[in-house]
Amino acid sequence: MVVFGCVVLGTGVAVLLTADLGSDGYSTLVNGVSIRTGMSFWVANLLISMLFLAVAAVRRVYPGLGTVIQIVVVGGTVSVLIEVLDTPDGLAWRFALLAVAFPVLALGIATYLGGHTGAGPAEAAALAWDPPVPFRWSYSLVQGGGALVGWLLGATIGLGTIAVIVALGPLVDLTSRLLRLDVHQGPTGSARGEDEAAA
Repeated sequence: MVVFGCVVLGTGVAVLLTADLGSDGYSTLVNGVSIRTGMSFWVANLLISMLFLAVAAVRRVYPGLGTVIQIVVVGGTVSVLIEVLDTPDGLAWRFALLAVAFPVLALGIATYLGGHTGAGPAEAAALAWDPPVPFRWSYSLVQGGGALVGWLLGATIGLGTIAVIVALGPLVDLTSRLLRLDVHQGPTGSARGEDEAAA
C-alpha cells in the first residue's frame, strides 16, 4: 500500500512538473535555498528534509520505514517519468496536465499515509500540527510557507504552486475520507486512533 501510494505520488509530481506551471511549495523552498547558498539541490533537499522531520519529531510525529520509502520511491518515479514526459507547447494542454496532477497527487499522499509507516518531510511537518490545525489546512500552511521563503530566496513560483497551496491539502483530506483512510501517524507509526485506543 505504501509503495503503491508513493509510485502514484511520484507520478503526480512528474505530471505537475511536466505542466511547467510551478512546482509545490516544498520544492520551491529547496530550490530557493539551493540558489541562495550555492549548494546542490539534493544537498539542500536533504538538509531541509532533516529539519522538517526534526520539527515533526518534537511534536511526536516520528519518521519510519514509510519515510524512507517515500523519499526513495517518489524520487525514483519522478526521475524515470520526467525523462519520458514532454511539456506540451499549448497552454491549454499544460493546464490539462495541471488538472490531472491534483487527483493523482491526492490519491498518492492519502494512500501512502494510510499505511501508517511514517510520513515524508512535508506531510510530517503538516501532521505535526494536527491538532490543533486540521491537516487540510496545516498542509497548505507548510506548502505556502515553503513557497514564500523559497520565492524570497530567489526561486520562481507559478499558478501550479498557488494551486498546491490552496487545493492539495483539502483534496488529500477528501480523498482519505472517501477511501476511509486515516492519514495521521501515531508516535510508533500506527494510526492515531489505534494509539488512543491503546492508551
